[in-house]
Amino acid sequence: MLRSNRLQKLPPHFFSLLLDKVEKAMAEGRDIINLGRGNPDQPTPQHIIKALQKAVEDPATHGYSPFRGTIELRQAVAEYYDREYGVVINPETEVAVLGGTKIGVVELPLAIMNEGDLLLLPDPGYPDYLSGISLADIRYETMPLLEKNGFFPDYDALPDDQIKDAKLMYLNYPSNPTGVTATPEFYEKTVAFAKQHSIAVLQDFAYGGIGFEGQKPISFLQTEGAKDVGIEMLSLSKMYNMAGWRVGFAVGNSEIIEALNILQDHLFTSIFPAVQRAAIEALTGPQQCVEELIALYQSRLTVLLTECERIGWDVTAPTGSFFAWLPVPEGFTSETFADLLLDKADVAVSAGNGFGIHGEGYIRVGLLESEERIQEAVRRIEKLGLFK
Repeated sequence: MLRSNRLQKLPPHFFSLLLDKVEKAMAEGRDIINLGRGNPDQPTPQHIIKALQKAVEDPATHGYSPFRGTIELRQAVAEYYDREYGVVINPETEVAVLGGTKIGVVELPLAIMNEGDLLLLPDPGYPDYLSGISLADIRYETMPLLEKNGFFPDYDALPDDQIKDAKLMYLNYPSNPTGVTATPEFYEKTVAFAKQHSIAVLQDFAYGGIGFEGQKPISFLQTEGAKDVGIEMLSLSKMYNMAGWRVGFAVGNSEIIEALNILQDHLFTSIFPAVQRAAIEALTGPQQCVEELIALYQSRLTVLLTECERIGWDVTAPTGSFFAWLPVPEGFTSETFADLLLDKADVAVSAGNGFGIHGEGYIRVGLLESEERIQEAVRRIEKLGLFK
């Protein structure tokens, strides 16, 4: 089979490899508790489903969408940002409709970077960021996210040559995988750094709607000057359990948004219009479903933390996303510990090194199983006798 050089340079897909391991174990008839996945386990709220059903019956939705999405959806995005964050968004020039934010983070380098340009990535970070590197034929360096720095990049510690060459940087808060949320002070520092060195910013806000202990994650665009340097991408997958619907959007700097839209004009004809109508309902309709979802994840997190504390596993509570970032016991790497849990406890987790070299020493655990299954998972781990 013929494959282009660009395709051959793509990295192995981390989550596909993990899924293969889990499916093989389940095929053996084993009861696997899968805490390694990132696919929401709850159904899409009924009012959104009904909006889709009604829209599908309307012949007006059966044709092509406008290339850049319907103006009604872009207006709904602007309304959402105004309501939730007090940020004014121009729906004509500051919104790009995406078939999920995965598309956005992969295609952005193609839209605004040239071959050989440098992209700064968080480490640990979402593995699919690397796909955009290969497809755009650009370079990248990582910004270590260390526990001693609160899992934020230390801009002062970046080498001068990287700062000089960088054209774009990615951030992701609430963070996948660490579960950390950003602070206003960090975003202010980021805007100042980006302006000083002429570096564009993408803040991946895929988990933006999910915060714990009553604390709502803040938007990058709430920071003064943020739209001068960057954009934010928000997904409906997590907040509204619409992962399979593939709806997201980028908002912010009009020049970056226009570059994305031009690229997408050549790649897509936007999203099925009926799905766009359902997305409008999600953004502008009742938001109780989001509150209930956050309460569910908070309850599951409490069970996880309580059980870990009970067996002597010292963990730090995440402040956002639906992940917890747990240290591995002494004597194990991330991968050997993850393999042990799958092989001996029938518990699947994501090895931290799959998110970058600075993910070594951790595993990522998802809050996407019931409280009972999470409790059972920790009990199975307890039987391995690794914690005191």
